[in-house]
Amino acid sequence: MRNNMNNFTIGIDVGGTKTAYGLFDSNKNLIFKNKLPTNANLDGQAFFDGIADNINTILKNHDINYSNLRGVGIGMPSYIFYEEGRIMKTANLPKIKDFPARSYLYKKLGGNIRIMLDNDAHTAALAEHRNGAGRGFTHMLYCPVSTGISTGIIIDNKLFRGRYGWAGETGHMIATPGEGIECGCGNRGCLMSYCSGAMIVKHVKQKILEGHKTIMLDMAGSHDAIDVLHISQAYDLDDSLSIWAIDQMAKYMAVWLYNLYSALNINCFVLGGGLLNIGDKLFDPVKSMFNDLNHCDLPVYFKEAELGDDFGIVGAAELLF
Repeated sequence: MRNNMNNFTIGIDVGGTKTAYGLFDSNKNLIFKNKLPTNANLDGQAFFDGIADNINTILKNHDINYSNLRGVGIGMPSYIFYEEGRIMKTANLPKIKDFPARSYLYKKLGGNIRIMLDNDAHTAALAEHRNGAGRGFTHMLYCPVSTGISTGIIIDNKLFRGRYGWAGETGHMIATPGEGIECGCGNRGCLMSYCSGAMIVKHVKQKILEGHKTIMLDMAGSHDAIDVLHISQAYDLDDSLSIWAIDQMAKYMAVWLYNLYSALNINCFVLGGGLLNIGDKLFDPVKSMFNDLNHCDLPVYFKEAELGDDFGIVGAAELLF
């Protein structure tokens, strides 16, 4: 028997390694979710063919018609020309670039389903502002600290996208022009290149190749296997290279957040993402350095995201509301 309840919504959160799907009922209750591997070797057409197939599978398994679907919201780790729903470039999925994702998926699903596409930091900002740690704040900055860093900007209770749609790519603001390790953005010296999860690992590996000693090699088993978890664990064992890495991350995160505060005068920062698992040894110094830079006694709030692993699919679904 067909499910005739109106206004189901699908939220999709695309990451560099996993893509999460969520099905929500008319009251925004999450009634189904799953995660599938993300194939970073696919181009835009092949990738969104897979997205369409997975949407159809969810609808079939829950006996839902297209006519009972409010729409599909998708968060991507991409520069997205919001008005057109066009993916301009995606650092973690480099073959998905200059692709008209919204119009392609719209046609692929029969031409009658509303499709909304936005940057994943934007969707997460919507989720946390409406349903999580940012509730009650007129202005809010959602700052994911994970494989990369960026910002979802809420001003006057509305998501700010800028002219083309990629406002908030603040991790790619330049700190040391032409210096350091090249980032996926194509530049050297951006803030993300010094303090994101992916980039700090590159710094550590480079230091090891330069002759620095570390217990991380024994912990990981090989140079290539070192990751952020090993950096965090080695820090707790007073490993000098890990201490250097955490200190560098804290320094550039503090500069990043202070620059945002100086530019926008928004005093609510909601932090999310995998680097929160490093805990106080990273974020206590970040807050301390921020306070050292900020010569003002007015309150600034640093809050942890509240929605857990579901923030991406919740925020993607919120694009339809």
